[in-house]
Amino acid sequence: MNRNDATTQREAVGEDIESLASVVLDGAFAVHRSLGPGLLESVYEACLCHEMAKRGISHQRQVVLPVTYDGVIVEAGLRLDLLVADRLIVELKAVDALAPIHTAQVLTYLKLTGYPLGLLLNFNTQHLKDGIRRVVLTSQRRVVVPLR
Repeated sequence: MNRNDATTQREAVGEDIESLASVVLDGAFAVHRSLGPGLLESVYEACLCHEMAKRGISHQRQVVLPVTYDGVIVEAGLRLDLLVADRLIVELKAVDALAPIHTAQVLTYLKLTGYPLGLLLNFNTQHLKDGIRRVVLTSQRRVVVPLR
């Protein structure tokens, strides 16, 4: 990805959401520094929520995401791990490695909500930076960027 792509991403997402993403990542790094890899996703979720609360960032856990199909709202069991400030989706994992299906999951959530940015965080890594993916939904294309 070149510098112009990164600039386009930030413009598509907006500075307010970028700022939220930065706070979430700071909190995630604090959690990972303290706990390390090897725990259940639910533990990381609870601890990251604690970090968000400490930072005064509004968030919701396990937000039900209905699907509209054929004009009918269907409760399909989809849940966002975290919705931060009603604008940023955060999907948490504690897996050996992120797979394309994990990115597809976040992309689907973005399409269903219309939000432009999702963070996919895998806490089961030696270095958290290796487990972070930004998924950006723009009007032209989706962009998945490993954070390195």
